[in-house]
Amino acid sequence: MNKVTDCKGEPLPVFGKGVVTYCDVEKGAVPFDSVWNLKILMLVDLSNGSTDVPVPAAGQFYLLRSAKSGVLLGRPISIYVSRKAGEAAHLEFLILKKGKGTEELCSLAKNDEIELIGPLGNTFPEPKFGDKVCIVGGGIGIAPVAGFASTLPKKSYDFFACFKSGSYGLDYIEPNELTITTDDGSAGIKGMLPAALTVQTIKEKGYTHLYACGPTPMLAYLQKICAETGIKSYLSMENRMACGVGACLGCTITTTQGNKRCCKDGPVFDGEILQFDPPKYKPIFGSAKSQDGKISDFEPDLSVEVAGVKFENPVIAASGTFGYGSEYSSIFDVNKLGGICSKGLTLQARPGNTGCRLVETPSGLINSIGLENPGIEHFIKHELPSMLALKPVTIANLSGSSLETYVEGAKLLDQTDVPMIELNISCPNVKAGGMGFGMAPETAASVTKAVREATKKPLMVKLTPNAPDLIGIAMAVREAGADALSLVNTFQAMSIDLNTGRPVFDNIRAGFSGPAVKPIALRMVYDVVQAMNKLPESERIPVVGLGGISCAQDAIEFLMAGAAAIQVGTATFANPNTMLQIVQGLQSYMKARGFKSIAEFRGIAQ
Repeated sequence: MNKVTDCKGEPLPVFGKGVVTYCDVEKGAVPFDSVWNLKILMLVDLSNGSTDVPVPAAGQFYLLRSAKSGVLLGRPISIYVSRKAGEAAHLEFLILKKGKGTEELCSLAKNDEIELIGPLGNTFPEPKFGDKVCIVGGGIGIAPVAGFASTLPKKSYDFFACFKSGSYGLDYIEPNELTITTDDGSAGIKGMLPAALTVQTIKEKGYTHLYACGPTPMLAYLQKICAETGIKSYLSMENRMACGVGACLGCTITTTQGNKRCCKDGPVFDGEILQFDPPKYKPIFGSAKSQDGKISDFEPDLSVEVAGVKFENPVIAASGTFGYGSEYSSIFDVNKLGGICSKGLTLQARPGNTGCRLVETPSGLINSIGLENPGIEHFIKHELPSMLALKPVTIANLSGSSLETYVEGAKLLDQTDVPMIELNISCPNVKAGGMGFGMAPETAASVTKAVREATKKPLMVKLTPNAPDLIGIAMAVREAGADALSLVNTFQAMSIDLNTGRPVFDNIRAGFSGPAVKPIALRMVYDVVQAMNKLPESERIPVVGLGGISCAQDAIEFLMAGAAAIQVGTATFANPNTMLQIVQGLQSYMKARGFKSIAEFRGIAQ
């Protein structure tokens, strides 16, 4: 059988697909550290000319991604066990469920397809006759070293396995001596690695070589005691990766020999050259954590206040994505939300834009609705009563095509019981008014001032991300009377029909939203809050963040950036329960970290 090789005769990695033959939770793992044992049969990949699948060596890894995936990149997963079977390879991985990518992998079932690139990286050097070998694995780092141990002669090494709780990944090892440590004492010795392996232990056992993989603090400790005892160490590192083949330089490791690529020069490195810098920041915890590290049992307070209006929690349904609140009430309990923004309202009824109104893009949505609405008077008579009957704070989103229509609309809303007005000067889907007012500080200030004089209601101004001077506009509307800001609205975008060669939308440009915009929106919220914090505290106004928020982590990031509350829009279309899951996730995060209130971590990133 022929195998594709490079110019040096080394086998090239294969890009192909595998079929899951077994997937189950490894017994002994605690719920928050579920480790999945994923076995894959990798079939012959003919697309690159290969008629044989290379079998990885101990220490190497694959980039794995579910064939039906919502993530962009494969996840680097170390080989646990591998064997050859004809023109296929049986590969086994231990996967710790940490983020979206690994969660997808841990959700695979038998016969599901998976995309693989590999084997990648280097290997653990084989011990020589007479070497006294010590192998150490910590947490999910047990996989590559256990795989390495399975290739060594029986009882030719000692093995130290360290876990938070329970144990896993030890099925294929046959050491001379096995030592297990657990943080909670559920298995083996209670404590971390230093409770079992020290300088004294190395001297007493006479180890000459140490092989390890695990958390960075553990590896730093091992490097230190190996240096003190003069023994050779090989440490397997991990880092975030994109290409996996050494092209992007996104996974560099700092060493005494300069930057090294974790994917190409590693992941196994000579321990002597690694440089372990202490972490810049410590993990954060709230006031519910005592000095002994324990977190008391409590119920976090999720309530927030924006411009004098209290919200039971910081999760608000964004304008244009949630109707008037009742539309989604048949799907989930909308009363669990903090607030609901109405669809964009104009003085007169609007039919909206003609032609195509929605185009889906990767991780996003382009819309050209055009502020279709029944008009403010109709809203006040028919939609507002049902909104006010709901528990979440009602926010009326006010738009217009001229200064006069904004003012007249504000006067009508001022006569109602609506608790707050969101002034929309940022809609990119209308030809007149809308975003035009929000593109420059002068025009943004003029409409804000006029509306401010027309109503006594708390006024939140919604800003566009398309303006060249976002901070200048934020400060201008603050000086003009805004009580709060919400940002960002949608980004200008377009789409072209491949069949006709013409723009899809009649207005050509439309509004882009969804998870893809989140990092940019987060940066803009951070920048505006940072600028606001430079003012005297009495002159600052709160910022409500929105743009691509689709999970609790996104929401927490915006709050840490300084947002007083958050709004969720497009994500609701993909998953109607998104906002409830964000509320639940926020509550869980606060309980786990000991935060009694959102104020304890709001703006902590500034």
